[in-house]
Amino acid sequence: MDAIDYDILALLVQNGRMPLKQLAQEVCLSSPAAAARVARLEKEGVITGYHASVDLQKLDYPVKAFINLRVRPDQKPEFYPFIEACPNVLECCCVTGHYSMLIKVAFPSTQELDAFIGILQRFGDTETQIVFSTAVEPRELAKPAHELSN
Repeated sequence: MDAIDYDILALLVQNGRMPLKQLAQEVCLSSPAAAARVARLEKEGVITGYHASVDLQKLDYPVKAFINLRVRPDQKPEFYPFIEACPNVLECCCVTGHYSMLIKVAFPSTQELDAFIGILQRFGDTETQIVFSTAVEPRELAKPAHELSN
C-alpha cells in the first residue's frame, strides 16, 4: 500500500460510486492504472464491498440503541447464529470489560426494542443505551493511523 492506494480508498469511502475516470484524475493516474489499483485492492480484500448509506429515520426505524450483553463463552455457538439472523441488529462486537457483547440495533419503537431485549436476556444480563443523537455517523477509516494526526 502506498499513498496513492490510500488516496483511492479515501475517495471511494466518500463516494463508492465515483466514476473511474474521475477517480483516476483525482489521484493523477490513467484510467487503466486506477482500475488496476482498485481491482488489486478488491482482490487483496482491502476493499470488501460497496454499500449504500440509508437514513433509518426515513425507513421508520427512529429508535437506535446500543445493548451491552454478558454472554458466557459456552453460549457463543448458539448466540452468534441467533444474533446474525436478527434483522434489527446493525452491528455486534465481542468486547472486553464487564459485558462481552456490544450490539447496535434499530427499531420502529421502544416497545419493540424492549421485546428484543427480553429475548436477548436468555443469553445473559443486559444494559441498554438509547441514542438521542449521533455526532459522528459511521464511517470507514481510509488512512493509516500514523497519518491521522496530520
